[in-house]
Amino acid sequence: MNDDTLPPCIHVVDDDAHFLRSVLFLIQGLGFEAVGYPSAEDFLQMAPIPVPQGCCLLLDIRMPRMSGLELQRRLLEQTTTGSMPLVFMTGHGDIDQAVQALRSGATDFLQKPFSEQTLLDALNRAVAASAQAQRQQARQTQALQMLQRLTPRERDVARLLALGHSNKEVARVLDISDHTVHVHRQGITRKIGSGHAADLARLILRAAPQELDDG
Repeated sequence: MNDDTLPPCIHVVDDDAHFLRSVLFLIQGLGFEAVGYPSAEDFLQMAPIPVPQGCCLLLDIRMPRMSGLELQRRLLEQTTTGSMPLVFMTGHGDIDQAVQALRSGATDFLQKPFSEQTLLDALNRAVAASAQAQRQQARQTQALQMLQRLTPRERDVARLLALGHSNKEVARVLDISDHTVHVHRQGITRKIGSGHAADLARLILRAAPQELDDG
């Protein structure tokens, strides 16, 4: 089974056991995979990672011990679950907290009780954002792996070529001969498939855009 045939995964955190069971049943009925956690601490302990087919975290904003906002803060400090979109569930008096959650990057918030359609719309938006982020991460990882095939000097040459410098200008900046630049350019082409400036610029922008900040 490949990623295209797997359903998106929705992680649900709520300390109300009866509500948690109900929401998990509802989410599964909408065609998603659903995993429940009775507390924010349990979610952190399990530490699920984003999946290519898309996922999101649906959590109550007000919980004992660790609140939804505190969980959001901790996830933002991490590199794995930090990229998982968050949808908050709020009570009547939690609108100010929900606004704070949105400002911190949550994709949506649902005020209890919410309809099936409202839930579905929010989950679809979050899952789409997750899948797009996963694709972007995969492209960046692939580009980084390609750049890592180059020697440090080849990478210097590739960067300058990507910035639009000619072979002669690269040779002057790096204090090497035109012939050496030509040899490095051949090595770049052999290792990553192209030595053209436009192709190198696209690759570096995808992998490490900060390298092109300074000409």
